[in-house]
Amino acid sequence: MIVLIGGEKGGVGKSTLASNLAVHLVREQVDVVLVDTDGQATGARFVERRDEGGIQPPIPCVQRTGDVAATLRDLAKRYQVVIVDAGGRDSRELRTALAVANLLLTPIRASQADLETLPKVNELVGLARGLNPELKASAVLSMAPSNPVIREVEDARELLAQFDQLELADTVIRDRKVYRDALLAGQGVVELNNSLARAEIQLLAQEFFELEPSA
Repeated sequence: MIVLIGGEKGGVGKSTLASNLAVHLVREQVDVVLVDTDGQATGARFVERRDEGGIQPPIPCVQRTGDVAATLRDLAKRYQVVIVDAGGRDSRELRTALAVANLLLTPIRASQADLETLPKVNELVGLARGLNPELKASAVLSMAPSNPVIREVEDARELLAQFDQLELADTVIRDRKVYRDALLAGQGVVELNNSLARAEIQLLAQEFFELEPSA
């Protein structure tokens, strides 16, 4: 299974989502590889910090740019799940990954600037489905306010209803400092003592990977 985490907007938590899903899956005994196609190499540096810290289990990581379709197809033959950390822009890497991915997760913040990128993402998914009709695509509300009074989640859900190529994930990833701390430490939040963040990643994985709930 090839899972592409990418979109049109930077700074929305793509590498955070990719690294946390990779850690959770590998701890669930899933054979997973992280592929970093972004020139900023945030995902690759995360794995380096994890390796340097001797944190177990290790996560294999591959860096590729340009046309990544053949690389992803090859890795999908050798790993159960290939997680692709793509950059926050319409790039050759994003488009070629969309051509072979099984699932696109596009993190968005519930801000006007972020939501305005959705028509472009919706268009890219529509084009990709011409080559890859089985592609599933969901937006994941990321870095959402932890205050339940704020209506940003509801507003985003209403806006997503306008787009025919994108669904909105049920799981919401809240804006929590522990995600930033974990990324810098080479760890996933499932390895730290924050039950709320841990539950968010577990729920997201269950939603898209059909995993059994963890104790």
